[in-house]
Amino acid sequence: MIEAAHTVFATSGVDAPAKEITDLAGVGVGTLYRHFPHRSDLVKAVVESGIDAVADAGPALSAAHEPAEALTRWIQRFTELLATKRGLASALHSGDPAFAELPDYFLRRLVPALAALLDDAVADSTVRDDIGAEELLHTLIQLCQPVPGHGPEHNQRVVGVLVDGLRRPAASSGGS
Repeated sequence: MIEAAHTVFATSGVDAPAKEITDLAGVGVGTLYRHFPHRSDLVKAVVESGIDAVADAGPALSAAHEPAEALTRWIQRFTELLATKRGLASALHSGDPAFAELPDYFLRRLVPALAALLDDAVADSTVRDDIGAEELLHTLIQLCQPVPGHGPEHNQRVVGVLVDGLRRPAASSGGS
């Protein structure tokens, strides 16, 4: 149901009819409301599942790629998460108490995941060592704010510039 809600929210918004979600999930509306009595419960679950997927991707990326590449791929996943959550922003900032814990959850799950990747890349001497994980996470969030007249690809391009700036310059081979 969460994956179906994620898909429906991305295309129809968080106010989409429950039937649209249940049809996609292949369950009845009663099943949806037994698991998620309020719309905010479902929205929160969708957001948390996205956060968890990005946080949990860190170790797999580290195992499959060199440190700087793993970090870059994780940052790409994170920016995609932010892009898919654009439609949820108004709901998340609605003042609904169901969403009060999400900022802490966000930091608690994502900062350690990013810190591990960043530490590996710093230890590998491929990424500069003068920015911490939480500072980088907040920077990425700022860079992914919607820009009037531009879609998520604009933000991804700007984040790419930041990622390039994180890399340590290659040692010169002498001369100026």
